[in-house]
Amino acid sequence: MKSLILRSAIVAVSAAIASVLIVLAVVPALGGVIDGNAWMMCILCPLATAWPASAYTFWQSDRLKLAHRELARTHAQLAAAHRRLEEKASRDDMTGMLNRESFFATLDATRRQSDRGALLIIDADHFKKINDSFGHLTGDDALMEIAAAITRGVRSGDIVGRIGGEEFGAFLIGASDKEAACVAERIRREVELTRFRPVDERTIPLTVSIGGTLFPANANVSELMRVADRRLYEAKNRGRNLAIVEQDLPKAA
Repeated sequence: MKSLILRSAIVAVSAAIASVLIVLAVVPALGGVIDGNAWMMCILCPLATAWPASAYTFWQSDRLKLAHRELARTHAQLAAAHRRLEEKASRDDMTGMLNRESFFATLDATRRQSDRGALLIIDADHFKKINDSFGHLTGDDALMEIAAAITRGVRSGDIVGRIGGEEFGAFLIGASDKEAACVAERIRREVELTRFRPVDERTIPLTVSIGGTLFPANANVSELMRVADRRLYEAKNRGRNLAIVEQDLPKAA
């Protein structure tokens, strides 16, 4: 408020000074005489009109600036909320990993930018037995332990997601065949070493079977899934707790 009064006062005084200068220049040039009334009018009129007019103008300007700042702050808050909602919508509520839709969308977008990599499909072994023996809450805890082990096993920058009830996916960006096999084995080992004790201090063994494939530049996601699933079923049939990573798709010419 003090700033508004000061600014409007400066405008009013400036207007009064300008009025006096104009009167001093014009009236004598026209042969007139500046008397007391003329002095009063040339000083009081600008003060009486310029002060309230400028005060109102400055007040409106300040309100507009404040409204603009509030609008910018609200826009930033809405943008942040939108990003949080997008992030939440892309995540699996239980594990915090990407959900199925977001995993495959990210996989497809990233695959187009990389000339090599590997897709791993990771499935919890005997998960139905855990649910049936200890209940679904314990099963949920087991899935979170497995998800944490998978996260520890992948490399920085790899994409992981929960793509089914007890099934997870990992996309190893730019991985060679040796790197993919190493990561798959590290994930398998991380899960196997997990000491899961949710009930009465009893340790429930956790293991996963992993099927994976490397891909050429021309492969699509459906083909990658088909081959990785075939390797996964092979790992299951060979006794579980096993990682098999091979390339069945032909390399791009």
